[in-house]
Amino acid sequence: MKRFALALTLAASLTAAHAVEYTQVQADKSAINFTYKQMGVALDGKFKKFASQLSFDPAKATAAKASFEVDLASIDTGAAEGDQEVAGKPWFNTKAFPTAKFVSTGVKALGGNKYEVTGQLTIKGKTQDVVVPASFAAQGNSGVFDGSFTIRRADFSIGEGSWAKFDIVANDVQIKFRITANAGK
Repeated sequence: MKRFALALTLAASLTAAHAVEYTQVQADKSAINFTYKQMGVALDGKFKKFASQLSFDPAKATAAKASFEVDLASIDTGAAEGDQEVAGKPWFNTKAFPTAKFVSTGVKALGGNKYEVTGQLTIKGKTQDVVVPASFAAQGNSGVFDGSFTIRRADFSIGEGSWAKFDIVANDVQIKFRITANAGK
């Protein structure tokens, strides 16, 4: 019985010694992109600036935490006039609401390095619960998180007034991300 207890203690200490917690987001190796349809044509864009906090240990996924604050004025629609338009009051109204924010409320391991992250997304002062499917891959001292989810712009009053209809710009917007983080020290 003592040998069994010793073996369990040794196994637990080896597992703890190999636990890796990813906490240092590498902004230059990370991206938050989006896809939407305008007049039936799929278009892509991205946000060039965001701040984040992350704490993820694959061995303790349910204890993970993440928050992201996206600078909405850093939008890149591929055209300067588009960037100016969506920064305006009918769209993001970046003067009154300069950032969008996501804060995780839970993480569920699904197996096979796949996870379901629940959280709250706030855009233009409106908060919605979202479920974000994500995958994780360890790559040396880094971990890479990939995922995507769809929001409805009307839920956040993105595109008000004459833009509130979905005949020109569709209601669904797919958010895609790749977050690279290094292990904390």
